[in-house]
Amino acid sequence: MKISTDTIDTVYRALRPHAFAVAYRMLGSVSEAEDVVQDAFVRLARMPETEVASSKAFLTTVVSRLALDQLRSARARRETYVGTWLPEPLVGVAVTEPGDTLSMAVMVLLESLSPVERAVFVLHDIFEMDYAEVAAIVEKTEDNCRQIGARARQHVDAKRPRFEASTERRQLLAQRLFEAASSGDLTSLTALLAADVAFHGDGGGKATAFPKPILGRDHVARVLIALLQKAQQHGVTLERTAVNGHPGAIFRDAQGGLINVFSLDVHSDGQIHTVRSVVNPDKLAHLGPLSPMGRR
Repeated sequence: MKISTDTIDTVYRALRPHAFAVAYRMLGSVSEAEDVVQDAFVRLARMPETEVASSKAFLTTVVSRLALDQLRSARARRETYVGTWLPEPLVGVAVTEPGDTLSMAVMVLLESLSPVERAVFVLHDIFEMDYAEVAAIVEKTEDNCRQIGARARQHVDAKRPRFEASTERRQLLAQRLFEAASSGDLTSLTALLAADVAFHGDGGGKATAFPKPILGRDHVARVLIALLQKAQQHGVTLERTAVNGHPGAIFRDAQGGLINVFSLDVHSDGQIHTVRSVVNPDKLAHLGPLSPMGRR
């Protein structure tokens, strides 16, 4: 006897957020994560009820394995990606979990892991599954998973930024940055930026973006002023919002079409260390109608 429709609906409402959280951290793509989650629930619906001891465990296993398959094929595509690759942004999502594993900075770090390293790290370190459960999912021995997990953890911890500034402090700094850039106040803007600040733009060859990171507070400050003042001249509006749980903004044209999404990393020293701009339309489609501005 297959799982009933009513049961699937109940499970979907209860477990979809968890399934998506696993898939998104594995893939860094909202659209791919949605597809994986949908596929996992279809498979659950087809299973005999007597063969599913735990819907959560079943979904976590299927989502993880599907995501692993996606990652392996995606690595070749991303090696030929035009310009800087950034995750698809999650907009308006508040982060309440410990460790802040949803930030753009951490998602970029996860991208540097191998598919299996990423799966083991995500499942064990983020979702706190024991190594026996993880080993069954990735089809490795438990000891092997411990070694893989340790290697991945060392890599992530070595480069993981410290986000100790409060949410209020981050929001205040973001407000000051956008105000200073919009008004052309180079002195005030420069003071908000770390000396080694970096600006990353992801156009994917489909939108106008810097092909390489812009480095240093003087260069980044001038780029931000140029971008925001040009935006104002073209009637572009700035809507501040949370991007992967951190301060950011959405830029829209005069008709409300989405142009790009900005995110900011504020570290424990109270300065802005990274600015990221996602312009690639393929990575913004899940957020609503897109603007033709800046597209190639």
